[in-house]
Amino acid sequence: MYNEPADAYKAVQPVSYTFPKEEHLCSKRLIALLFSKGSSFNLYPLRFVYLTPQDMPPDQTQVLISVSKRYFKRATDRNRLKRQMRETYRLNKHFFKQNPEQAPRLLGILYIGKEKKSFATIQKKLISGLERCLIK
Repeated sequence: MYNEPADAYKAVQPVSYTFPKEEHLCSKRLIALLFSKGSSFNLYPLRFVYLTPQDMPPDQTQVLISVSKRYFKRATDRNRLKRQMRETYRLNKHFFKQNPEQAPRLLGILYIGKEKKSFATIQKKLISGLERCLIK
C-alpha cells in the first residue's frame, strides 16, 4: 500500500468561491471613509472606488455593490444587476487572494450605466476593473 506524507494535502489550498457576510461592506463609517478618501476610476458601465486604510488586516477585502435607483426604478432590475455583479466578484475574487498586499481593503463597485447590460459585458468589465485595482 502506498503511504503519502500527511503534508501533501495541506499544501494545496482550494479556491473559496463564497461571498460571506464578513466580506460585505456594511459599516456606515467605512463607507463614508471610502467615498471621502478613496480613489476611483470608471469602466463603463461600472465605477470602482477603492481605499487601503492601514488599520485593516491585509488579507481582508470588504466590498460594496450598488445600483442607482435614479436610472432603474424597478427593484427587480436593480436586484438583477447587483446579483450579476456579486456573482462575477464571487467567482473572480481570487485575484485579491493571490496578491493580498496589493489588494484594496475597501472596494465599492457601482453600476453607473443607464441601461441594462448583458452578464458577459458586466463580467468582462468587472474582471478588468479588479485587475486594475491590483495594479494601482
